[in-house]
Amino acid sequence: MIPVIIGISSGLLIIFVFILLKQFDKPLIYGLVLCGIGFLYVGFDWSNTRALVINSAQAVLFVFIAYYGIKKSKNILASGYFLHGIWDLLYHKFQDSGLIPPQYDLFCLSIDFTMGFYILAIKKAVNKAK
Repeated sequence: MIPVIIGISSGLLIIFVFILLKQFDKPLIYGLVLCGIGFLYVGFDWSNTRALVINSAQAVLFVFIAYYGIKKSKNILASGYFLHGIWDLLYHKFQDSGLIPPQYDLFCLSIDFTMGFYILAIKKAVNKAK
């Protein structure tokens, strides 16, 4: 439960910081964060060639999702966060879970879902304002 609390708190902290920094392009920032979290697994798995290849592919996939989310739709960007959260949960099905820190899946999933829900909430608020 502690990794989830820390993950949600971290997600809210990221969101709050960029609410305060109004001059930043929000979709771009959230796209960059999505790119970064995809590559964290690459850093964990560099010692295992099979895992490195799989995680490099998923990282590149999240770069494309972030790119199209920034350019086309916040729904795509939010979906990228939800998909990454699902990747976090399913990671141990594809790879040796000993390669990542203990309970990292729950921590990362909670950040991903917090940010994904926030992006959807922003989109909904903007649509209501129009």
